[in-house]
Parts: sequence; C-alpha cells; structure tokens
Amino acid sequence: MIRGLLTATLLAVPSLASGDVLEVQPVTGNVWAIVGQTEQRSSDNLGNNATFGLVVTSEGAVLIDPGGSWHGAGMLHEVVRGVTEKPVVYVINTGGQDHRWLGNGYWQAQGATVIASEAAAADQRDRASEQMSALAQFLEEGLEGTTPSFADVTFEIDHRLDLGGMIFEIMHRGPAHTLGDSFVWLEERDVIFTGDIVYVDRLLGNGPARNTRSWVAVFEEMAAFEPAHVVPGHGRATDLATARRETHDYLVNLRTEIGTLMDAGGSIMEAPEIDQSAWSDLEQFESLAGRNAQAAYEEMEWE
Repeated sequence: MIRGLLTATLLAVPSLASGDVLEVQPVTGNVWAIVGQTEQRSSDNLGNNATFGLVVTSEGAVLIDPGGSWHGAGMLHEVVRGVTEKPVVYVINTGGQDHRWLGNGYWQAQGATVIASEAAAADQRDRASEQMSALAQFLEEGLEGTTPSFADVTFEIDHRLDLGGMIFEIMHRGPAHTLGDSFVWLEERDVIFTGDIVYVDRLLGNGPARNTRSWVAVFEEMAAFEPAHVVPGHGRATDLATARRETHDYLVNLRTEIGTLMDAGGSIMEAPEIDQSAWSDLEQFESLAGRNAQAAYEEMEWE
C-alpha cells in the first residue's frame, strides 16, 4: 500500500529527470557523492540544491541527507537505484537546513531509520514552519506530500553506526551553518561527509541559524581527521585543502574584515564593502557576499 502511494504521489508532480539535477560522482570504494545544483531551490530541483552522500555496504545503503522535500527524496531515490539495488536502511541528517531533513518522511515510509543530533532535531522543529513556507514559494506544487518528520534516533555529541563492516562515526561539535550540524567520518574509506560545515564551488551562505565563530572551530575539529576525501554539503567531492580555502579561510577572512570595520567605527551598511575578492571565483559570489558580510556584522555585534 505504501509503495503504491509513493508511486502515485511521485507521478503527480512533473519534474526534470533526476540526471538533469543530480550528478553521481564516484569518490572511493562503495562511496558516492550525489551532487545537486548550486542554484536556488526550485520546482525543477525540488529542494535538492545540495550535495548528498551514499555509502553501500553488504547490509544495505546509508544516505547522508534525505533530500529537500518528499518529491526531492523520490528524485534522490531514483539516483540511488541507478547505483545500487540495496535498500537505504539508514539516513543521516547532518543539520537543520531544509535539504538536510525535509525528505525524512519519504525514507521513513520505506523503512529507513533516520539519525540526527539532538541540536539538529531541535532546530528542525523550531524552523519547520518557516522552512515549509519558504519552500512553498520556491517549489510550488513540488512541495506536495512533504510534511515535517523528525529523526528516529538522536544523540547529543557522538553516535556510532556499525553496518556491513563499516563504522560511521557521526559527530556534533557545535553550531556551524546551523545549530545542529554534524559530520560523518568513515575511516575505512578515508572519507568525511561534512554537510553544510563545508561549501566548495559556490560561496557559502551565512544564514540565520549560523554561528561563524563556532563554525571555524567545528571545521578544525573535522579537519583534524585529515581525510583524503571530503564530500561537502554543496559542490563536488574534493580534498581537504580545497575545503579549507573555500570555507574555513573565507570565514576567517569574513570575521577578520568585519572586526576591522567595527574597530574603525564602521556601520553595518558599510559591511558589503569589505574585501572578499579572493573568493570572487566561486558561484553565487555576487548574490551572497554582501549579505554574508552584513550577517557577520550583526552576529559579531552580539558576541
């Protein structure tokens, strides 16, 4: 019955083929990045403007982040089926952003167990109405079937998932892009899944639930594992040096430049004028750099 309802609901909303929105990028043995668009949420991408992770074990697959809506999760599932016939048995939410959790209900309807930090689950509950309202504007009928659904298993700081001989170490080390961000360390494959702790290829968004001071510290905790492979929250799988330049170094520069401006008596209206030119090669720079600067100013006023 559930399978029939899933199929009927997915057929009800037309969208681009999943291959036009999500790119499968092999990372290492039995590990893939599923790379979404760097653009805004839309009825075409169904909220999947992010990067997701997939690990296939002998006992089933683990998905890092579920997709940004019910239909977005269905689109993601279509891609997963192209990689493996094994069912997705666990889904890990890496944070409180919409594409990190609003697809949960789809996967739970098929028997998957969802895992998230307690801080992420609390953030999701607090901002569910706000996120659903915003997505309704972007996705229109593509939001149909999506209802907030929360993790089956939560943890405060660390959670270990042992599946098919692979150990997934899920760690929450403090707020970053959102209050409950976690990263997932898979030592057997020397790969780390960062969620929104890392952005590459596009400029990060300094959004309303961020904490840039903590974000820098959380990045360093993640980087201490010295992973050979980094599957970011946005952009293609990469190496640690690229992740450091495009996220950590950007955040440090942002805070340094805003601190200098504030020390000189500058106002929040002057914040967009700070020098961020070293990152002007990244997608979304023009639309986000000024807003990021003002958000950092506002945050640092209260520190």
